[in-house]
Amino acid sequence: MLKKVFGSAVFGVEATTITVEVNVNGGIGYHLVGLPDNAIKESNYRIAAALQNNGYKIPGKKITINMAPADLRKEGSAYDLTLAIGILVASKQIKADALGDYIIMGELSLDGGLQPIRGVLPIAIKAKEEGFKGFILPTQNAKEAAIVNGLTVYGVDNINQVIQFFDKNEPLEQTIIDTKEEFEKNLNFPEFDFSDVKGQESIKRCMEIAAAGGHNIILIGPPGAGKTMLAKRLPSILPPMTLNEALETTKIHSVAGRIKANIGIMAQRPFRSPHHTISNVALVGGGSYPQPGEISLSHNGVLFLDELPEFKREVLEVMRQPLEDREVTISRAKFTVTYPSSFMLVASMNPSPSGYFNDPSAPVTSSPAEMQRYLSKVSGPLLDRIDIHIEVTPVPFEKLSDERKGESSVEIRKRVTLARALQTQRFEDSLTVHYNAQMNTKQIRKHCELDEPSKGLLKTAMERLNLSARAYDRILKVSRTIADLEGATSINGAHISEAIQYRSLDREGWLG
Repeated sequence: MLKKVFGSAVFGVEATTITVEVNVNGGIGYHLVGLPDNAIKESNYRIAAALQNNGYKIPGKKITINMAPADLRKEGSAYDLTLAIGILVASKQIKADALGDYIIMGELSLDGGLQPIRGVLPIAIKAKEEGFKGFILPTQNAKEAAIVNGLTVYGVDNINQVIQFFDKNEPLEQTIIDTKEEFEKNLNFPEFDFSDVKGQESIKRCMEIAAAGGHNIILIGPPGAGKTMLAKRLPSILPPMTLNEALETTKIHSVAGRIKANIGIMAQRPFRSPHHTISNVALVGGGSYPQPGEISLSHNGVLFLDELPEFKREVLEVMRQPLEDREVTISRAKFTVTYPSSFMLVASMNPSPSGYFNDPSAPVTSSPAEMQRYLSKVSGPLLDRIDIHIEVTPVPFEKLSDERKGESSVEIRKRVTLARALQTQRFEDSLTVHYNAQMNTKQIRKHCELDEPSKGLLKTAMERLNLSARAYDRILKVSRTIADLEGATSINGAHISEAIQYRSLDREGWLG
C-alpha cells in the first residue's frame, strides 16, 4: 500500500515541500531513497524503538520510502516523525484520512518523545503558501510556527498524540499567539541600558549619531576604557524593528537553530560578537550544507568585532562585499543561496599591541615598528567602510563613583527614531537606500549641500589635519545625520566641525 506524507526542507532562508512516499508490500527490506543524509538514514533505528515503546512496530515487509523531489539533498533528523507516521499508515496499523492536509515534522527520541527542529518559520510560511491546513511539530517550536497567521499549528510532545489525532480523532491543542502583542511585549525592556554607563558622554553622543544614521563605527582606546560595554548597549538605542524586520530576522535565526525554546518572534535587534579566531566561512556563511554566518545572524542588528587587529586579515577582507551589498551569496556546484546581511558594524581596538599608546604612565610601551605591524592588519578598504572613528579614554574615579543615573536607552532611542523617520521620508523613492550611511555619491551631492563658510571650514580641516580623500564623503554623511538629530534641514558649520572630530584614524600618524 502506498501513502504520501508531507515534510519540508530548508535551503537558504526558503523552504521546499518534500513529499515522503511510503510503499509497503510483500518481501523483506527497508529502502530509503531520495538523497537522504546519514542522519535520515539512521532514522529507522529511532523510529523502530519509538514505535515499539508505544505499542506499534515496523512491519516485517518490504518498505520503500522515496523523498521527492529525489534529486534534492535532504538533511537532518527532522523527518523522523514524517517517516514514522507514513510507515504506520502505509502498513495499515492506523488510519489517517486527513494526512495530506498537514506538514508533519519532528525528531524522535527512543521513547517516542519529540525533540525541537530547525527552520520552523520558513517551513510554516511555505505551508501556508501551498494551502496546507496545518503543521504538526514539537511543542518547543510551536510558538515560532504560530507567528504565521492562517495556519493551524499543533505542538506535540509524543508520537502517540499524533497517532491518536489521526486514528481516533482525539483533538490536539492548537497553539495560538497574537504576533503583534508578542512582538511589542519585549520592545521597551532592553537587556543592557545606557543608564548603566558612567561618564563617556562624548562616546554616548557618538553612538547616538551612529544609530541615527546606521553608520559603522570603530572605538579605539586602552583596556578597560569601556569599549565593549558601550558596544553591547548600541542595539538598545537603535529604532525598534518593524514587524517585517522581526520576521526576517527570526527566519534567519530559525534556519541556524538559534531560536530559544518557546520564543515566538524576535523583538530585540540581534547583537553578535564572534571571537577573533573565527574562520571566514563561520563569519560570512557557507559549508558543504550552507548555513548563515555571523554577518547574517546580525542582520537588522549589530555585529561587534572586539580587538579588530587580532582577526585574521582574510577574515576581515571577506566582509568588504557584504558591507556594500548588504547580502551574501554562497555558490555551490548544484545550487546558490543568498542570505541577507544588512548590519551595523561596530569594531573596537587597542591603539597599540600593549594597549597604552601615547600614555607616559603606561607599564609597557610599543616600538614604532610593532605599532605599524599591529595597525597594518586593518586594511584601508575596510576602514573606508567605517564612517565614525572615535577614541575612548578611561573614566576618571569621580565619574565612576557618581551615584547619578545616566540617560536611559529608551530616551536616546526616541531621538534616534525621529532622525530615522526624517531619513525614511528623504529616501522614500529609493529601493536600496533607507538611511544616511547607505547614500551613494550622487545622493551625497544632493542631500549634503554646504554653504560657503562650511565649505571653507571643511577645506581648512582637511589640509590642517591631513585628512584623506576617503574621509570627505564620510564627514558629509555623518554631518547630515547630526543635522537630522537636530531636525535641521541644511548642514551648517557646527555639524561639519563635530563630524570632523570623528575621523581619528585618517589623521597623519595613525595608519600609514
